[in-house]
Amino acid sequence: MDEDTRYEAVRSRDGRFDGEFFFAVATTGIYCRPSCPAVTPKRHNVRFFATAAAAQGSGFRACRRCRPDAVPGSADWNVRADVVGRAMRLIGDGIVDREGVAGLAARLGYSARQVQRQLTTELGAGPVALARAQRAHTAHVLLQTTDLPITQIAFASGFASVRQFNDTMREVYASTPSELRAAAPRGGRATRRAATPTAGIPLRLAHRGPYQAGAVFDLLAAEAVAGIEEMNGVRGRRTYRRTLRLPHGTGIVAVDERAGAERAGAARTASGAHPGGWLDARLHLTDPRDLTTAVQRLRRLFDLDADPYAVDERLGADARLGPLVAARPGLRSPGAADPDEFAVRALVGRARAEELVRRYGKALDAPSGPLTQVFPEPAVLAEAEPDGTLGTLAAALADGAVRLDQGADRDDAQAELLALPGLDARTAAAIRTRALADPDVAPPGLDVPDTWRPWRSYAVQHLRAAGELEYR
Repeated sequence: MDEDTRYEAVRSRDGRFDGEFFFAVATTGIYCRPSCPAVTPKRHNVRFFATAAAAQGSGFRACRRCRPDAVPGSADWNVRADVVGRAMRLIGDGIVDREGVAGLAARLGYSARQVQRQLTTELGAGPVALARAQRAHTAHVLLQTTDLPITQIAFASGFASVRQFNDTMREVYASTPSELRAAAPRGGRATRRAATPTAGIPLRLAHRGPYQAGAVFDLLAAEAVAGIEEMNGVRGRRTYRRTLRLPHGTGIVAVDERAGAERAGAARTASGAHPGGWLDARLHLTDPRDLTTAVQRLRRLFDLDADPYAVDERLGADARLGPLVAARPGLRSPGAADPDEFAVRALVGRARAEELVRRYGKALDAPSGPLTQVFPEPAVLAEAEPDGTLGTLAAALADGAVRLDQGADRDDAQAELLALPGLDARTAAAIRTRALADPDVAPPGLDVPDTWRPWRSYAVQHLRAAGELEYR
């Protein structure tokens, strides 16, 4: 998009582009999402940015009305396989906070200087600034939805010191942490009284455009592994719960089906597009430092950063898929909450996965109903089940011979999987689709036209939803 096209999107308050770019107003010092309901600024006062971090780095603060820092992430990062796309996925997973820029660069196979240069050139912000913007948003959520002490929020959000935390929040939001907490919406203040570490952290996981929640929850219900997952309620009002293994501890998450699907279709913007919606969630974490990572993993699992407009426009033009897209606009291609876990589950199937959980899963310190364990780590499985394809896969995941993290090169990962004895092409394709969140994968043997690219994973979901392709 050129800048004139972006300005037209701003003028029409087009929610389709929320998260794809940001605009700032020189006369106010504020940056916004394209759909901001405020009066449209004059063209000569507007500047455009690829990321919220770039706008913050140029001295602009976040609009309190449209909350640009809370929009869904750009779908480009899931589509792109280059170093910038891989870097953005890793930064979203919290790598810079845990391992620094050097750790990010090492995972990408580049020098820190090369990563800095590529991100700054394309996005207007380097890895430190991008991670800083993410920390600020995490802190904002915690301030307005929990009663955690402000000092604890600072370190839980990834800041190195309270002073750094205070300075960043004043710079990004033009308010102190105490002022941000006091300014929480009335509903948020009421909720916050119960949002303790024991009760969990309430979240709204935003998405753009229409969202077929029913299809995603149907899939998760069909796959649910006892001990680590459960689905409660009736269709349209279900709650999905699961355990998470996280860098600093464990977690339990509950995600509701109803909010996103109902609210996404309730209204349209001036351009005729769905404004988007959210899924209500609640996180219980043993260590609050895992909040950012947990949220990003849920966003991948539910495919919340997808661009349904781009997907539906391409696939809807196909004679075979057109009626399917019209029947299910905004159908998603779910990812995985834990890539290594999904790889093992794709190989062994649901029944065997439940057996592995019973025998080798790590017990939670505080079980929650039927959720009693987290899925066993690859190193544990490699030692306990050393023989056969399972042992080979677990060992490869444990020692890094096969990498499925968000910075992994998808082509390399698939080649490494196919090199493992006994792991077939269909399983490798499933792992690439879900564990690596690749939007453009077709199962072996399925004849698909090039016009379905780069959204073949979504095309497969439409065929499965319509009963034209068996789910495996």
